[in-house]
Amino acid sequence: MAKFGLKVIRFGFASLGPLYPRLAASLAFKLFCLTPSRRPKGHKAAAMQAEGLRKLASARKIPFQAGRSTVMSYHLNTETGARKPRWLVVHGWGSNAAYIASLPVGLAEAGAHVVALDLPGHGLSSGRSLNMKQAAEVIVQADRQFGPFDAVVGHSFGGASLLLTLGKVFKGVGTISPAKAVVIGSPSHIQWIFDGFARMVGLSPKVRELMIHYAEKIAGAPLDDFDTIAAATRSSTPLLVIHAEDDKEVAAEHARRFGEVDTAKVHWANGLGHRRIVSDAGVISTIAQFLTAETAASRAEGKDAAA
Repeated sequence: MAKFGLKVIRFGFASLGPLYPRLAASLAFKLFCLTPSRRPKGHKAAAMQAEGLRKLASARKIPFQAGRSTVMSYHLNTETGARKPRWLVVHGWGSNAAYIASLPVGLAEAGAHVVALDLPGHGLSSGRSLNMKQAAEVIVQADRQFGPFDAVVGHSFGGASLLLTLGKVFKGVGTISPAKAVVIGSPSHIQWIFDGFARMVGLSPKVRELMIHYAEKIAGAPLDDFDTIAAATRSSTPLLVIHAEDDKEVAAEHARRFGEVDTAKVHWANGLGHRRIVSDAGVISTIAQFLTAETAASRAEGKDAAA
């Protein structure tokens, strides 16, 4: 957000908040959900986007409807024949399938049918706003239409949305039941995002509290339920958590909290920050190995079936 624009927004909330706190709160939540411009910021981002689109050129592009949004999906390794495992890949806030193209393309090379999404307000999908309930609706609809998915992989916001969906946080949205899940550079609790936004735009404590109540009404769940540790524990899905201790956008403490989850394994990919981590060849190989490894449960099921 440009410095001048931020000053104007802060002045607006400082003026409106004391007089009309509920109006200020609803406007703040709408601003909170407003997705960034789809135009790449600078030559480096434009080059990354172009390279990503080139990598996805051979993918089948299938739009589908999720709620009020038209969502674009990209399907890799779709050749007919023996059934392949189906894996879903979900990008983070302000990103899209093209920006993280190395991840779905690399996973497809491991032999899976990979479906990557552009979330609402991102890439080739419709809209200019997004919240986690919307993301969950998209994930569930993608699973119904193109799944069921054997595994799900999400970066940042996408990873948190996947885990909250697995944990059935959003009432009435539905859920998914993959055999494994992977989150990369993802937050494990959401309160800090609201706190950071409130500080950035200068919300008073009262307006911040009203904005959270407004968000909870939209989500149909209290903000305290937006804890991916609790969600991962409830789902009991085998989980790989990948994070870098030098991540400046989502602190490493978010990943360390997964030490509380019996079904979770934390893999540190230090030196890769928040964005490079999702396209690193070593990280992609680690994910592919985790997703293709036979679990103890599946081996036991095979033995039972053979008996």
